[in-house]
This record gives sequence, structure tokens and C-alpha cells, in this order.
Amino acid sequence: MVERRVYGGWDDGGEEPASGPGHLYAELLGGPLDGLLLDVTGWSAQDRVEGALLITDKGLYGPGGRAFYAPGEADVQGPFLWHGDTP
Repeated sequence: MVERRVYGGWDDGGEEPASGPGHLYAELLGGPLDGLLLDVTGWSAQDRVEGALLITDKGLYGPGGRAFYAPGEADVQGPFLWHGDTP
């Protein structure tokens, strides 16, 4: 299994964690966090539908800005698609 980078939860050394067994991930597609995985282990179906505002310094608003990711309407179990940035 190939380890992939996971958004958030940086360790003490400042490194992003890698994917691991026993977790459920949604791939982030498009936008500033494209290609990262989001750990959605334990998220309810409603939480997955609503998506997430993820803090990133790589977006339109720089440090402290957020990127909005949510699944497509036709595939709530699929990847989270980028829907834009917000301050």
C-alpha cells in the first residue's frame, strides 16, 4: 500500500501524517489542497454531505483562509471536491 499525505494533524516535527490502516479517507480534488486525503473516520453521513472548511495558507486568502470541500451531489461517498475559498 502506498502512503499518501493526509490533511491536518501534523506531528511534533511539523510533518503531515501519512495514511494508515483503520481509517476512512476522502480524497481532496481541486483547489489548494488537491491530492491530499481528509480523514473522515467517524464522520456521520450528514457531516460528509455538509463537507468541510479546511484552513490553508495556500488558498486565495493566504494564511488563515479556508478552502471549502464537499462531495459531489451524485457521489456522497466519493472524493471531496473544491468549491472555493473564503477568508
